[in-house]
Amino acid sequence: MTSKKDVLVEDRAPSTDEFRKHVLEGLRKPQKAISSKFLYDERGSEIFEKITDVADYYPTRSERKILLSRGDEIAELIGEKAAVIEPGSGNSEKVPMLLDRLVDPVAYIPIEISQEFLVRASEEIAAKYPGLEVLPVCADFTQPLDMPLPKRKATRNLVFFPGGTIGNLHPSEAAHFLERFRSMAGDAGAVLIGVDLVKDHGVIERAYNDSEGVTADFNLNLIDRMNREIGADFDRDAFRHHAPFNTEESRIEMHLVSQREQTVTIDGESFHFDEGEPIVTEYSYKYTPERFREVAHQAGLEVAKLWTDDDALFSLQLCVTKIEGSPNWVEK
Repeated sequence: MTSKKDVLVEDRAPSTDEFRKHVLEGLRKPQKAISSKFLYDERGSEIFEKITDVADYYPTRSERKILLSRGDEIAELIGEKAAVIEPGSGNSEKVPMLLDRLVDPVAYIPIEISQEFLVRASEEIAAKYPGLEVLPVCADFTQPLDMPLPKRKATRNLVFFPGGTIGNLHPSEAAHFLERFRSMAGDAGAVLIGVDLVKDHGVIERAYNDSEGVTADFNLNLIDRMNREIGADFDRDAFRHHAPFNTEESRIEMHLVSQREQTVTIDGESFHFDEGEPIVTEYSYKYTPERFREVAHQAGLEVAKLWTDDDALFSLQLCVTKIEGSPNWVEK
């Protein structure tokens, strides 16, 4: 059995005060909303890992198939001595499928908001790849941050952003984040990103309203977190999970819906809920290949290669900065 290897974590995670401020601001809006990033405390991250194994939830299963079947092709395009940066790394479950195929990667830099998950996953990666420098950063990757520098010089940076998380952002915001990823990658680098595709709406809705109720538990955990961390007095049983697909916007909208007229108090401030009134906790946009190519282009990136699973449910897309005359990024 391989023993775990200690890693040094840079802690830049949001404070409880930041969480409280965001919640209060979100509940004051006419359309109450809380950012999906706050779904991922330690308990939320654990529940999400269960979601990825639910039969109705296709994204993780489909993306694994792509990584396993196309990993060698991806690695050939990336080349040797890459530094892999993974914003929102979670349990780092997918990155070994990439690291196993890359030639002599110099570093792995996971960025994760849940410190418990980050430490555990980083130690496991460091133990599995003893020659790989692991530089974990506990932070909200949606905010600007400086990357730690590996001891060995990388040929290029690869920003690895699997899971379809880019869909949590409005397309204009997605373009902004891709600009940030482009900056992380640099001119010689690349962004390998998971993008959920437009498909039968029933398939999408079942993935976010699974029959086992795991996604509902994930969403309702946010109520538990607000009660525990910022002294809110939500009644968990007075809210239900609901995630319809908005055809016009091409997105899933994840809601916590009030089951009755009620008032919730946080720090002495009261928030009224009508029966049926939702708190929006997540959007998840679904893309056609053409639409995502447009978003990438807005960020100064081009899609050099796109891979899908056999059923075309999900995609991995390699986005690069177009460099005149560069032989590194070519269609194969």
